[in-house]
Amino acid sequence: MFIGMDLGTSELKLLLLDERHQVLATASEPLQVSRPQPLWSEQAPGDWWTATDAAMARLAAAQPEAMRRVRAIGLSGQMHGAVVLDANDMVLRPAILWNDGRSGAECEWLMQTQPQLPAIAGNLAMPGFTAPKLVWLSRHEPALFERIASVLLPKDWLRLQLTGDKVSDMSDAAGTLWLDVARRDWSDELLAACGLSRSHMPRLVEGSEVSGRLRLSLAQRWGLPADVLVAGGGGDNAASAVGIGAVKPGQGFLSLGTSGVLFVCNDRFRPNPSSAVHAFCHALPGRWHQMSVMLSAASCLAWAAKLTGQPDVATLLAQAATLSEAEKAAAPLFLPYLSGERTPHNNPHASGSLTGLTHEHGPAHIAHAVMEGVAFGLRDGWRALAAAGTEVGELSLVGGGARSALWAQMLASTLDLPLVGHAGSEAGGALGAARLGWLAAGGDEAQVCIAPPVAQRWLPDPAERERLLARYARFTSLYPALHAAVPTH
Repeated sequence: MFIGMDLGTSELKLLLLDERHQVLATASEPLQVSRPQPLWSEQAPGDWWTATDAAMARLAAAQPEAMRRVRAIGLSGQMHGAVVLDANDMVLRPAILWNDGRSGAECEWLMQTQPQLPAIAGNLAMPGFTAPKLVWLSRHEPALFERIASVLLPKDWLRLQLTGDKVSDMSDAAGTLWLDVARRDWSDELLAACGLSRSHMPRLVEGSEVSGRLRLSLAQRWGLPADVLVAGGGGDNAASAVGIGAVKPGQGFLSLGTSGVLFVCNDRFRPNPSSAVHAFCHALPGRWHQMSVMLSAASCLAWAAKLTGQPDVATLLAQAATLSEAEKAAAPLFLPYLSGERTPHNNPHASGSLTGLTHEHGPAHIAHAVMEGVAFGLRDGWRALAAAGTEVGELSLVGGGARSALWAQMLASTLDLPLVGHAGSEAGGALGAARLGWLAAGGDEAQVCIAPPVAQRWLPDPAERERLLARYARFTSLYPALHAAVPTH
């Protein structure tokens, strides 16, 4: 048995996996985000531990016999967060999360003073990353900054509680802007730019390697054996890739969740920072990956449902499905930048828009425009990945938005790529984390990292693609025009 532990932003999820790839049980606990000031997003690490303990207790109560056969735990987690500790490993302040936007000025300063940063870290400095958060702390909370002895990512702080060891894996560490991504090692140069050194950083391991062993007191508390291994694990997207079987060059997935992610595995470091493409280490040795990220994807439909007074997203999607081809062609165009945008614009102040509205337009037209706008935003990201040399034959489709066959077909035609839906893909990072634990315990990658069964497949429709690309040409003209006309906030 293997446990996957996935520390998300909205919940902590556990998954119990056996050697036949069967998920025996899951348990989750909700988490809350604190937003004490505009652009701020924080969580108390203690809440993560409370959730972990509660979920493990529930898993132990539901599967006591299986828990006694657990060999390893793997970790997955929200990336980029900053947990700062003093010399006694006490948390100094609430963790600053991936979706915190306070450090825009610090990003500009890093890009100006460290022109080598994109080449080393594989990414532009953006407020989501960890490094600018620490620069912000040094400027705005200098007394606290002086007390910092260690900086850990969210899942790695959980590891410290589980094992007593300060360790990170390559995929999560690549999201800090302190890693030399090609060399898979900390960059002394980039650390020094933020007033830090290797002494502040955790030890690095591959995601499939052993990072430590579970504390005996916790093993006894949760009904686990005495020598449970804890794997390096991975950042949430890299762990999800392991769960979906995207572990070889050219394999990847499209995640249609709150945000939208295109993830492709590479055999070498392939950065394209000029288009805001992310280039990270994968959670497995000798592999890297690229990501294009749009900040608002399926969340745009929830916004549209609320805007149009619909009871839920499913009702709005049902209305969109009634439109004729002529009505689709006359629908407004939507820019999906409700939370700013990363790939390809790297503009936290970008804003969304509905353009071309008339009296004839209703909820169905707006729903179609939103689905189409998200698809076009993902096409922007796909073009940025292709410019960095990325090639794939098909992509797995995961995330809540994947439940809409109408949207999936639109995406396949827009990207001109086959999309594959897998049974059980909702397990996401927790399944990948459990598999990384399995590998750390001696599992064979070829047997562990298999793709789940295919449940559905969507192929590009040439006629639909032709119609969509005509509207995409208009879509691409809107951002530069509207960005110049709409003031930033």
